[in-house]
Amino acid sequence: MKPGKNDNLKLLQVVIIGGGFGGLHAAKGLRNSPFLVTLIDKRNFHLFQPLLYQVATGELSPGDIASPLRAVFHRYKNIRVIMAEVVDIDARNRKVILKDGEVDYDFLVVSAGSGHYYFGNEKWAGIAPGLKTIEDAISIRHRVLQAFEAAERETDPQKKQELLTFVIVGAGPTGVEIAGAIAELARTTLEDDFRNIDPADSEIILVEAGDRILSTFPPGLSNKAQKSLTRLGVRLMTGSRITDIARNTVNIDLNHQPMVIKTRTILWCAGVKASTLGEVMARGCGAPLDKQGRVVVQPDLSIPGYPDIFVIGDLANFSHQGEKPLPGVATVAMQQGQYVARLLKKRFKGKKTFPFHYHHKGELAVIGRNSAVAHIKGFRFSGILAWFIWALVHIRFLIEFDNKILVLTQWAWNYFTRKRGARLITGEDSL
Repeated sequence: MKPGKNDNLKLLQVVIIGGGFGGLHAAKGLRNSPFLVTLIDKRNFHLFQPLLYQVATGELSPGDIASPLRAVFHRYKNIRVIMAEVVDIDARNRKVILKDGEVDYDFLVVSAGSGHYYFGNEKWAGIAPGLKTIEDAISIRHRVLQAFEAAERETDPQKKQELLTFVIVGAGPTGVEIAGAIAELARTTLEDDFRNIDPADSEIILVEAGDRILSTFPPGLSNKAQKSLTRLGVRLMTGSRITDIARNTVNIDLNHQPMVIKTRTILWCAGVKASTLGEVMARGCGAPLDKQGRVVVQPDLSIPGYPDIFVIGDLANFSHQGEKPLPGVATVAMQQGQYVARLLKKRFKGKKTFPFHYHHKGELAVIGRNSAVAHIKGFRFSGILAWFIWALVHIRFLIEFDNKILVLTQWAWNYFTRKRGARLITGEDSL
């Protein structure tokens, strides 16, 4: 079964859809292997999504957290990268259908990720942007910084307060991190930049439907995170359900009491939905989907009836370990990508394979300067120690060496100067 030196045409073709954490680690796991690997993504770069909020608040630039896929894999001759959009999968004939062509495969790994979910209220999308892409981050940066600029010129006190009110919906790690970052931006970075407003007068409101923030963390760490946000001036509204969002208004059901918040900036961090490729696979392969549109996978991450097709990352519902499906976080996608690579190499060698098992290494969330919470292998940390752990972990998993140097240098500069050099307002006015 092993190919000879000049037998490349007989090498098995592995096609990977998506250059996110899952697809990237699947491809890296197959480097220099007896497979020809084709990585397909509609973008030409891998995005380090956990740091997107820092682009959205002007601490980092987009290029600091993105790596061109061709640069990542240029040393590995068995891996090629295609920038294209996948529109269908022909499982019977083993073809991936592109918007402008098709690619054959022997094995297919689908890691198409997820998008924003507004719980059936898609009209809110244009008013309350989420944070999943570079474009999202730049749009949010524009909205946040433009709000301060508009407030500087506004003479009506009520309108000025609306401009200085920021509402973040959803108090998971992303919501907590962006709320803390905006609070620090207003109270430290912009402290002396304006003449007619005091940015510290801004009201940052974090709305959460559950009874506490960071619900996946132990309650003690959630409480510490809550205290840190409160010290930064963030107003927490737990037990609050969004009933409607209009252009300058958020309607909330606060413990069955209606409440209206006037604001010009609303950010959505409350929910995600699976990529539309899940629906494509349901139609073409009969793949079962859950309520969020995720593909329900087998213990080896394949789909029923198709042992040659694997689904990983946010698009996969893996319910074979614990009572709930694995969460849609980077560490799950990375381990699943690595697992599929090992499984394919074992199959090639005729070795026995085993079901996927996720090793939970912990959770991290940063609240602000010198403040974070961490739950790692049963140990709980908070404050500056957790902040250093968070920083080291994120630097460790940035893909390319130059990105690590850039981010480390920028963080050091921001830490000592409290200035954010990427505070650029670009794009059309959103207010």
